[in-house]
Formats: sequence, C-alpha cells, structure tokens
Amino acid sequence: MARQRWIATAAAVVAIGTGASYVIRALPPDPTPVADFSAPFVFGRFSVPQDNPLTEEAFALGRRLFYDPALSGGNDRSCATCHIQRLAFTDGLPTAAGLNGESLEFSSMSLVNLLWGQERFFWDGRALSLEQQALLPIENPQEMAQDLEELVRELKGSRQYRRMFRQAYGEVSSENIARALATFMRMLISAGSKYDRFLRGEAVLTEQEELGRKLFMAHPDTKVSLRGGNCIDCHSQFLTSGFRDGLDGFSNNGLDKDVDLPAGLMAVTGNPAHKGFFKVPTLRNIAVTAPYMHDGRLQTLEDVMDHYNGGVVVSPTLSPLILEADNAASPPGSFVGLRLTDSEKAAIIAFLHTLTDEAFLSDARFSNPLEGEL
Repeated sequence: MARQRWIATAAAVVAIGTGASYVIRALPPDPTPVADFSAPFVFGRFSVPQDNPLTEEAFALGRRLFYDPALSGGNDRSCATCHIQRLAFTDGLPTAAGLNGESLEFSSMSLVNLLWGQERFFWDGRALSLEQQALLPIENPQEMAQDLEELVRELKGSRQYRRMFRQAYGEVSSENIARALATFMRMLISAGSKYDRFLRGEAVLTEQEELGRKLFMAHPDTKVSLRGGNCIDCHSQFLTSGFRDGLDGFSNNGLDKDVDLPAGLMAVTGNPAHKGFFKVPTLRNIAVTAPYMHDGRLQTLEDVMDHYNGGVVVSPTLSPLILEADNAASPPGSFVGLRLTDSEKAAIIAFLHTLTDEAFLSDARFSNPLEGEL
C-alpha cells in the first residue's frame, strides 16, 4: 500500500496518494452583507473601504472585540471602558482616564454616525481612517498598552475567535482586528431622535424647540434683523458634526489665548494656521455627553452657550465664522460673542435636547455581548 502523507499549510491541505496529488484549498470566507442596511438620506454621502465591506460577520466580531478586555495588555479594560453606550459612547469624564488613573490629554469622543463627516479621527485628526483609529488606543501605553502581536496570539488561542475571524475575514491578524472594530463603529448610527422624527414628518417640535432650531440654523445678520446662534456654520445641518471637505471639520472655537493655545491639528499637519484647531464633534445625543470641549472644561450646555455668547477668546487662528457672529448691530470694542437673550439660549438648548436618541442609547445590537461570560 502506498504511503500517504498529509501536508497542512495555512492556505491548503495537500493529499499525496498513488500516482496523483489532490489539493483541497480552504474556502475563502463568504460573509453576509448587513441585512436591511439603510442610511438616512439627509445625512449625505458616505463611503466604506472596498476591502472592508459591511457584513454581519464583521459586525458581530467587531462588537465582541469592542467589549473584550483582552484587547488591553492587562486584560482589564476594553474599548467600552471609555466609550459607554448609554452616554452615546463617551465616558462622562473631562478627559479619558489612563491606565494608572491619570487624566489623558483629551476627552473620549462620541462614536456616533462615523460613516459621515470629517474623515480624520481623534480630536487632533491624527488618524486617517477608522481602521487606523481602532488600533491606536490599543497600542498606546497610556490607554490599553497591548502589543498587537501578543494580542493576535491570544485571539488565535480562542476557538470562538478563530471561528469568527475565519467567517468574517479568513484569519486572525491585526489588520482584521482593525477592520472588525471599524465595521462595528460604522454601524453605530443614531437617527431616531425627536429631531429625526420631525424631519420625517412624524413629530412636531414645541414652540421653544422650533425657535431653538431656527436659531441653530441661522448666522446672525443685523442688516436684515436675522438673529442666529451660528451653530450650523460649524455643525452641519442634519448630522450636526463637522463638515467633510478638506479640513473644514476642524476649528479654533475661542477657548484660549494664543500663548495657551494647544497645538491641536497643527501637531499633525505642521501648519501654524492650524494651531488650536480641534475636530468639530457631533451634537447628536449631546445632552448625555457632558462635559464638553476637547478637554471637558465646560460642564453643562448652559456653560457652552455662555462661552459662545460672551466668553470667546480671540487668537490669531480663531474661526472667522465665530469672530463675525454677533446679534448686536454695534459691537462694544473688542467684544466677541453672540449676545443672545436668555430665552434664546434656553431655546437652543431645548433644541439640542431633541437630538437625544433614546432607542440608540439602549439598542441591544450595540450592547455588550460578553455579559455573563466574563
């Protein structure tokens, strides 16, 4: 009887028999496109990388990875540690907490509607894709302090993860970890707020909310007696996040004088004109994501309105859209601010509350699949 020998490789199993060779190749993954996927038309165009389409298998894998503390070097924190669903995937802290409890430089940004808006990620724009954004906190020694090669080894040691990676991408790798996490984040779509229902003709805003909506959408123009909150100049009308084109989604919104102005986007681009520029965040679910700004310095929405109303600090890179926004015909000296009335500020805040999407904040599809396992 001829001797049989089986040679296994990552790509194929080769059976050598009498007078013939047979190659049995591992089938490539055949993932399932996300079922019934739809995106709000008013949100505008979006793009998904060709090498990372939205699939059910990738979403399930990314969701599990997002909540798994194995992604950290000490197996004690996950992506969800700093991105909590009920807080619109923020953490309620002024700035994120590092491994040793120290405060990090920036607050944890909301992970909502990332399919749209500026295609640079983090407050300073240092990541050029969601895939890149997914890995940076994992490797950062102050955040999750995980070696990617070690993480891949750990995940390969799990039968469940081997199966899930095989079904979604074919193999366990750092690139596929990034792809899966990015897929999960791309699917975090919030479009069920009262404002969304209003846009669909399914809800009516109160008189105060409607006034706030009109103020939100208007740039003040004293020549035609148009009062406005100037919000839409930086926060796009329906997404309420930064604009997509170029670096339009970044701005200096007047928090610090020049001598105290942090580098912001300039640290990435090297351009002094970008000093103090930070990513314009989404205002979706803003009522649950306090404190506010890149360093969490403003505690309430009232504080935010007070800043824009009369607390803007002028510096060379201050956004001209803010510099020019004033509801008074004759600005007193060097004063910069909206000078809205108390009732107008309250109306804008009332409108901002209509951006809360309670269904999204409790949607079981985005919850922790590991509860009860760990």
